[in-house]
Amino acid sequence: MLDAALSLMMLALIALIGGAFILFRRGERKRPALMLVMAAVMLVNLMIWTLPTPGGKTLAAEAQGK
Repeated sequence: MLDAALSLMMLALIALIGGAFILFRRGERKRPALMLVMAAVMLVNLMIWTLPTPGGKTLAAEAQGK
């Protein structure tokens, strides 16, 4: 279940960056900036869950008990 959540988070991250790019090209400034900030927060959260610890396991693997 956690794998699906992390995959959806990555897809949402890509959609946010793409949407921010499109809105920026249309001349908006505030909404694309907020979308990029939210994408950055999601990226950091994704990195926290998937980067290995010094023991070699990821937080996602620890949460699933692997």
